[in-house]
Amino acid sequence: MEYRFANPGHDKPTLGRKSLDRENLICQSISGGKPNRFVIFPANVSMVAEAIERRNQDWIVRTKFTSDLIIQVGDSTFFLHKIPMVSRSVYLNRLVFQRNSNGKRDTSPKIQLDNLPGGTKTFELLVRFCYGWKVDLTATNIAPLYCASHFLEMREDLEPGNLMSETEAFLSFLILTSWKDTFRIFKSCESISAWAKELEIVKRCSEAIAWKACSNSKAFSFGEDDAECLNILANADQNSKLDDRLDNWWFEDVSCLRIDHFIEVIHAIKSKGMKSELVGSCIAHWSAKRLSRITFGLDQLTPKHMNKQLQRVTTECLIKLLPVEENSVSCNFLLHLLKVALTAKINSELLNMLERRIGFLLEQCRVPDLLVKNFGDNDSVYDVGIIIRVVESYVSSVSSNPTPKIFAVGRLVDGYLTLVARDETLPAKSFQSLAEALPKDARYCDDSLYRAVDMYLKIHPSLTDEERLSVCRSLEYHRLSQEAREHVMKNDRLPLKIMTQFMLLEQVNMTRSMTASGSNYGRRKAQAIIRVSKGLENGWMNRKEEIKIMKKEVDNMKVQLNELLMCKLKLQRQVKICIN
Repeated sequence: MEYRFANPGHDKPTLGRKSLDRENLICQSISGGKPNRFVIFPANVSMVAEAIERRNQDWIVRTKFTSDLIIQVGDSTFFLHKIPMVSRSVYLNRLVFQRNSNGKRDTSPKIQLDNLPGGTKTFELLVRFCYGWKVDLTATNIAPLYCASHFLEMREDLEPGNLMSETEAFLSFLILTSWKDTFRIFKSCESISAWAKELEIVKRCSEAIAWKACSNSKAFSFGEDDAECLNILANADQNSKLDDRLDNWWFEDVSCLRIDHFIEVIHAIKSKGMKSELVGSCIAHWSAKRLSRITFGLDQLTPKHMNKQLQRVTTECLIKLLPVEENSVSCNFLLHLLKVALTAKINSELLNMLERRIGFLLEQCRVPDLLVKNFGDNDSVYDVGIIIRVVESYVSSVSSNPTPKIFAVGRLVDGYLTLVARDETLPAKSFQSLAEALPKDARYCDDSLYRAVDMYLKIHPSLTDEERLSVCRSLEYHRLSQEAREHVMKNDRLPLKIMTQFMLLEQVNMTRSMTASGSNYGRRKAQAIIRVSKGLENGWMNRKEEIKIMKKEVDNMKVQLNELLMCKLKLQRQVKICIN
């Protein structure tokens, strides 16, 4: 789109095209589409340049008059004239007047412009404007020119149609009407960040993006070539993914923003009332795109600009930016963010806060939510260390106030252990630490834990006896079901010491059962005696025969008890031999 002054001296631009910028906000990327353009010709030009020549680092404006003003911008030197420059810049006017007010007239003063927004490239456009040459304003140069015009105080009261008013008009037009150009403006603000924030360019762009993102996507007009998107809308009832696309169409464009600009946009979106789930999804999308290499642990592939300091600051900002609402972000995303946080060595307070937040999400997680991959050559497939940290954080948080949901966490951890047990590279120490991270009362029984242990021993047959013992240390015989106990007695993968202990406990358990059974038998016999006594009175049974039967049963019980006692002594000797 092009705006052009009809004649020099006119204050208002005329529209070069009839239609406004009609963009498909869902189906196009930022880089697509033809950018807007604004061509200005200064009014009341006091001196028109014949040409602007560049010789190495020197810029020379050729006119009929000799240069009487030298301005240094960075490494470049501009040989200019006072009249066209000071007539449009209050700042330059003030500097030249101060130099001439001391009584000595400096025929060729040299002015050093430090920290001019946009540097040499922007100042060249300013010179062209002051000398009457046409200047093309675009989304990529409007922000530096706007800031530079404020830096040099090129106000309207000094000269009608001055650069401050012209850049303000075009900047406002772009921000209000063009989605893609708003992001181009954001990109151009990266090199002039301080000025862009002070003059609220970043704020205005953020609010414009937030307004459009929070509005109904169907309210935006579509471009003439967007047949695909129009077809989707026409068949909305046949496409189950349409609602998602209408909600998150802005994610990809926002993910291209630098972290400080992204924060401004998220704050603006939150203030507009965007759903917390969408805000969380947008943050996750940005993180996956910008921090994915750090998440994967591939330091050698990390972009050069993403140094350790920037990694740390970025991660801390993202943690602070997360919506506080429940279920606004997924557990899996937070685990990946925690992995980045550990790599970047962020503030310990923020790290603990993130671990606690993930810990309380465990109560409603599934095993796939806990899968965070490692990508090092010598690492296990999944990062079990992160899960250990989170589980330990959860246990410490609920230890003072136990909750019934801890059983759900117990089932989750056992299911995760069963899955990662198949990893041949998982160290026994990591498996043991996670198995022991939960307290004993976090499980109804140890059957699921036993299945995970058995799977780990099966996949790792080369473990040492000490490692096998450490893996089985968290198992307790009395917490296994009868089916699991029967499997234990036939499992030759378990260490001999564990097998011996379990067999001993099984025999003791049988003894107690039989003893209890004998007591019940005695009670039954006593009751029978009473019945017999009553029966004798009625002539039902001979008392001598009943006493004979009872003595025989008692002798049988004594024999069985002696056999169990001998078995117990034998097992105790075997345990002592194993220990020694």
